Amino acid sequence: MKSLQFKITLQDIEPPIWRRILVPENYSFWDLHVAIQDAMGWTDSHLHGFETKRYSRTRIGIPSSDEFNVKTRAGWNIKVKDNFDKVNKKMLYTYDFGDSWEHEIVFEKIVEKEIKKPECLDGARACPPEDCGGTGGYENFCKIMKSKKGKEYQEMKKWYEGDYDPEAFDPLKVKFNDPRKRLDVGKRSAKAWYIIKNPGYIISSIPNPEEQWKPRHANNIFKPSKAAAKQ
Repeated sequence: MKSLQFKITLQDIEPPIWRRILVPENYSFWDLHVAIQDAMGWTDSHLHGFETKRYSRTRIGIPSSDEFNVKTRAGWNIKVKDNFDKVNKKMLYTYDFGDSWEHEIVFEKIVEKEIKKPECLDGARACPPEDCGGTGGYENFCKIMKSKKGKEYQEMKKWYEGDYDPEAFDPLKVKFNDPRKRLDVGKRSAKAWYIIKNPGYIISSIPNPEEQWKPRHANNIFKPSKAAAKQ
């Protein structure tokens, strides 16, 4: 089995925050989502979505409700390798539809190497904090944390639970989780949204999520972020 190499770059931030990862060739979009979360340093506390040329009118992620009026296909049903060729090498990955962290995902090459779990090959700069308000909030956060003085700094340091070094990143310290263990949580989240929208259904009667559901933003689907945990 071969491997797929991707470069992930967080958009609208300079200097860029990026990662280069290798994933197994048989990975689904759900598996890739978990690998991106782990490589970047996100906590998987919000919804996500992939946008590709092949599925130009739909989003790939966790099917839920219809707040954005865009159909969402279940990422665990779609293989990553089927969406790339010599022409189509890029896609957009959005995490947290509130803060709207947009990542450019570039398929770089097929590697003649068999791996059982992802590897982080390279990268630069620390991941922004969860729930800091998107790129604008991140810039303000970095400015305050850099000052290391004043009431705002003390409050922000308490909120973040420590100091923050925007340049810190070591690819050797990246730990990848098993996407299969997190998949049950994703499916339960999709089912929960369907029940909210259709209270007459029971879990055993829910249709195929890839065919039925549309996306809706939801905070803290998997585990609370630092900010949410304090509320």
